[in-house]
This record gives sequence, structure tokens and C-alpha cells, in this order.
Amino acid sequence: MIEPAHSTRGFQLDVLERKVPTPCDIVGSGPAALLLPALSSISARAEMRPLAKILGHDYRCLIPDWPGFGNHPRSRIAMEPETFHAFMDSLLAALPGPYAIGIAAGHAGPYLVAAARRHPGVFDRLVLIAPTWRGPLPTALGDSRRGWLSGIRKAIELPLLGEALYRINISPPIIGRMMRAHVYADPDHVTPGIIADKHAVTLQPGGRFGTAAFVTGGLDPFKVRKDFLALIEAAGLPPILVLRPERAPRRSGAEMDALIAAGHVAKASVPGALSPHEEYPGEVAAAILAGIR
Repeated sequence: MIEPAHSTRGFQLDVLERKVPTPCDIVGSGPAALLLPALSSISARAEMRPLAKILGHDYRCLIPDWPGFGNHPRSRIAMEPETFHAFMDSLLAALPGPYAIGIAAGHAGPYLVAAARRHPGVFDRLVLIAPTWRGPLPTALGDSRRGWLSGIRKAIELPLLGEALYRINISPPIIGRMMRAHVYADPDHVTPGIIADKHAVTLQPGGRFGTAAFVTGGLDPFKVRKDFLALIEAAGLPPILVLRPERAPRRSGAEMDALIAAGHVAKASVPGALSPHEEYPGEVAAAILAGIR
């Protein structure tokens, strides 16, 4: 099958009185679909391209990078939830849609839902892929360690020591181990080429600031689960489909199950762990198309 057309545009978005260079891939043609990559040390808009190549036969997929993330030099901007909400507002001002679908992976999910609430009518439907609302270390260690996590973040943000700590923790062997542990479900899919691509993402100038904020919970849009569920339950949101990976890590999977059990979203199971849209794009695309028709 012929791949849909692919181009890239660059935007200068106004985010809290700062100009934020934002590359955006455009794949396919048809009704508009906004695809938001996850937030993590190794995340970039490229992770959405396999899914967009499939959906692009039916939709015009727009895939931006988040501030402080992606495979390009990072803007130095406050890594706080307020920044990411403001980014979504600026993005939707530059690319107003309307969108037949808004699709978000991982930690991008709550930001997409919050934007849909602030901008009623922009999205016809929302799809959350393996949604999370809490960063890796708070999920693993619990809320009682938030002071300690703040210290870790400050250490990574230091000019010399921070860069050294960051480099130690994003080496190719550690990236491979992390991906096999909870990003991909099948260890055989974590190839040397994929590890090299992910490592290249981490080497972008300024990369440690987004990583430090994300892993320590600094980009968590909520402090407790009930606030995330309250957002999902809010009146006026478009229909929401949650794609629950079959092999999501235990704690992250429990949060997805709690969201589904609240009864305000539709659910579909997909193979994979925390990044099924990369590992199993065909199955994820099929679940999206089946869930919105």
C-alpha cells in the first residue's frame, strides 16, 4: 500500500510570553486528527508516525512535539503543568481544527482532555492510549516521597552535576533495559536500531530539564486520582475511548482500570505495554477506527 503524504511544518508558538519552536508532522489527508506523543525521556513526535501512516489513509494527522521534548534542541521554558496547558491553547490557536479525533499517548492524555474541556467543539472524539496522570517515580514510590523527588529534580537541573547524572541514566544499555521492562511488551522488539533512535532523542540540548520534571512528577497535572476522574466526568466532553494495553505495568494498569471502571469512557484492549502505538500500530489503529465508527 502506498504511504500517505508526509510533510513537516515549523511553528513559533507563544507560550506564557515565550516563543516555543514547535515542529509538526503532517501525514495523510482527510478530516483532521491531532496526535500527541507521550511525555518521557525518549518520547518524540516520531513515535506517532507508524500510527499516522495507517490513519493517514483516512485522516490528515498532525503530530507536534511537546515543549522540552522531541528530537530537536529544546526550548528553555518552565517545565510545569501550566506551561503544557498554555502550550495546548497556543497550539489550538495556530491549528484550530476542528478535529475529527484527538489522540494522546501516556501523560499527554490528561492535557488533551483538559484542552477539550477548555475548547468545546474542537474535537469530535478523544482517544487515550495507555493514559497516565502521574510520573514514573511518584507511581513507583508513592506520594510520601515528593520532597525527596523534588531534590532529585533539582540535582538533575544543576549545570554540571545535573548533566553528568542525566547522561549516566540515559545510556543505551539503560534505555534498552527500560524499554524491555515496561515500554514494549516483547523484548525482541527492542532492537539496537530502536535503542539508537531513542538515545538520539535524549542527546538533544536541554533534554535533561523535561526528563527531570517528568520522572519526578513535576509535569503531573493532578496530585490525586480523584481529580483526574473528575476531569473525565465533566459535562461537555466529547466521547472518550481508552486503549488499555494488555501488558501495562501493574501500577499504571491499575490507574487505567480505575479510569475505565468509573464508567465515563469506552474501552478497547490492545497488545503492548506503555507504548502500544509504537510497538503495535496496526492493532492500535484498528481499535481506534473500530471504536469511533
